[in-house]
Amino acid sequence: MLIKRPADIPASEITPRDLFDDRRRFLQQAGASLIAGAALWHGVPDNARAAATRLSPLASSPFSTTESQTAYKSVTTYNNFYEFGTDKEDPARNAGKMAVRPWTVRVEGLAGKLRTFDIDDLLKLAPLEERIYRLRCVEAWSMVVPWVGFPLSALLKQVDPLGSAKYVEFVTHYDASIMTRRQILNWPYTEGLRLDEAMHPLTILAVGLYGEVLPNQNGAPVRLVVPWKYGFKSAKSIVAIRLHEKQPATAWNQSAPQEYGFYSNVNPEVDHPRWSQASERRIGELRKRPTLMFNGYAEQVASLYQGMDLRKHY
Repeated sequence: MLIKRPADIPASEITPRDLFDDRRRFLQQAGASLIAGAALWHGVPDNARAAATRLSPLASSPFSTTESQTAYKSVTTYNNFYEFGTDKEDPARNAGKMAVRPWTVRVEGLAGKLRTFDIDDLLKLAPLEERIYRLRCVEAWSMVVPWVGFPLSALLKQVDPLGSAKYVEFVTHYDASIMTRRQILNWPYTEGLRLDEAMHPLTILAVGLYGEVLPNQNGAPVRLVVPWKYGFKSAKSIVAIRLHEKQPATAWNQSAPQEYGFYSNVNPEVDHPRWSQASERRIGELRKRPTLMFNGYAEQVASLYQGMDLRKHY
């Protein structure tokens, strides 16, 4: 499966975001603002976002990088979301068709307390944090994104995973009436983690970015973010979370197992069969930069893979 190489995107200045609006107002108005937000994704000027609902209060996170953040416009218009098209601009043009209210996330499989979470339930599970993370795409480009979310472990602890649960599968929304019917991948898109990866404090469920409600093209209303893995591991628009004893099949690994392993940790020493992973192009910058092992999160996550052959378990 050929992933197209990105086109250059010019850098732009980042306007600071007011993160102190009332949270109750968010809970009451998120549905309306998400619908209204679709107009933005079809070309309304940036200043129209001033009326968008903000997420607050937000706790700062010690896990955040201090690197310069990628421009909001690039983060929200340069996306891989193949259900809405294979060009980078397609998701911003097409994802506004997806209704994100009402929305539920089912927890299934090997858990003692199986349940379904409404999106408002998820927003109350844990304090919302701003997590400024590097995002590294398998295509050798990268961004720095200020996500809003909470640790995935907060949800998993609510359902009491059984001792036999070793893996977590994520199932994404698929609606053939508004999404592509081309069999680019097996729909619905699925991804997976080992349970210890899912429980790691760096792994979050994101509900926003830049202090605002998550745009549809970025995986609204709730998505996974695993910053030490290539971006395709961070499933968007999640509708089900399943706990398994055995490693689940995942969309890209099924499509091209020789290119996209189950783990897909960012590793400059393991090239993609068709290009090097030793360097990357940060969106908004002209020169390439060296790729960091585990995307720069080695100190926090390297112990998860102690003794593993990372060329075999790529």
